[in-house]
Amino acid sequence: MATHHDLIIIGTGSGNSLLTPELDGLDIAIVEEGTFGGTCLNVGCIPTKMLVLPADRVLESREAERLGVHISREVEVDWPAIRDRIFTDRIDQIAAGGERYRRSQDFVTVYAATARFVGERRLALSTGEEITADRVVVAAGSRADLLDVDGLDRVDPARGVHTSDTVMRMDELPQRMAIIGGGFVACEFAHVFSSLGVEVTQVQRSGRLLRAEDEAISRRYTELARGRHDLRLETVVSSATRSDTGTWTLALKGLDGDTDVEVDAVLVAVGRTPNGSRLGVEAAGIELDDRGVVVVDEQQRTTADGVWALGDVANTWQLKHVANHEARVVAHNLAVDTGRHRDPDATPMDADHRFVPHAVFGHPQIAAFGPTRAELDEAGTPYVSYTQSFGDTAYGWALEDTTGILSVYADPTTGLLLSAHCMGPQASTLIQPLIQAASFGQSAREVARGQYWIHPALAEVVENALLGLDLPGE
Repeated sequence: MATHHDLIIIGTGSGNSLLTPELDGLDIAIVEEGTFGGTCLNVGCIPTKMLVLPADRVLESREAERLGVHISREVEVDWPAIRDRIFTDRIDQIAAGGERYRRSQDFVTVYAATARFVGERRLALSTGEEITADRVVVAAGSRADLLDVDGLDRVDPARGVHTSDTVMRMDELPQRMAIIGGGFVACEFAHVFSSLGVEVTQVQRSGRLLRAEDEAISRRYTELARGRHDLRLETVVSSATRSDTGTWTLALKGLDGDTDVEVDAVLVAVGRTPNGSRLGVEAAGIELDDRGVVVVDEQQRTTADGVWALGDVANTWQLKHVANHEARVVAHNLAVDTGRHRDPDATPMDADHRFVPHAVFGHPQIAAFGPTRAELDEAGTPYVSYTQSFGDTAYGWALEDTTGILSVYADPTTGLLLSAHCMGPQASTLIQPLIQAASFGQSAREVARGQYWIHPALAEVVENALLGLDLPGE
């Protein structure tokens, strides 16, 4: 016989934030197959950025010579100290504390299990139990992809084969590492490990890194990466062989013909797959699109009655801030649907995915929102654009910056921003005023001239980019 709950939440990433005060008193079940906190906390955004920080410091120390600062001692990297600062001192305690807190709540039942739908709002758990609910939220995240190559088709840390789930917890840094992929995960880890002294070979099947970025940024970043580690473009891994001594030989096919590279560890970073298919969602009437993403409407409702979905399992952005936004929408809509919202006249809320930003924490940083130039051209969208170099501003001079750029795109009639694409120091922070302007319908002229810009702060890059747009009446 199945145990019935008022609400079942599958996943404890952003799904764990759904338990707002309005839902106190409901009988709530949380199903989590792994560690509390989801991808971002345990194997994603937070630990990777904590790992990027020491890598940045190493590179900055090497770049200091441009400013007349000569550091006489070689940089020494204490990998266990770096790793333990992230996990032992911070992440693991937060994850464990989050689980303890949920288990302490008398209206919450935590099931440490995998789950599959076996009917309408009915789940079979790996513990042998079945549970049902009036409402279900699918927040089951995504998983790292692997390669269809023998030896690299499964995660095996003991043999030196990693995904982002395992590579940050290595006992020691390898001398040589192959990183397979050219997206943001691959590029961030290539920056980290090459900065920390690992001999990195990055293998990318296309002709440039970060192909989803504006082309000018993608090409600039690719050239910078080429100068920092061994980069093999238009290359694939055809086979992988592990020797008795524990080293891997990867056979590569690419522009240079057939070559081999010998490494001590391999990081496979070729993308992530939503976990909807692992849940057997079809049995519950929940549709998946052709990419395996759970289909939801503007209110994050799935095609099954009484079931919502959010986060990586239900969108293609796979970004924590998107999952958090969707969780706020679902929490509101659950409160309305159960009649527990503090405002009795509240109505369901739509998610806002108009201007979704992202950042890549390589060196330098990249941040963007909205369509690229190529996408605007393909869609036939009218636009005006301007590209501002960091080095042509006062603070850019101080930085001796030669590669940073900010490109802005705006409607030629209204001056409203369509997109922005930035590469340079602190790009992830610098772009925020532009995200705000787009979100609140502020024109480029209003933003540029309607406020003070601190001189000589780096934010003048944004000001100058907006002023450079060729707009009517200017």
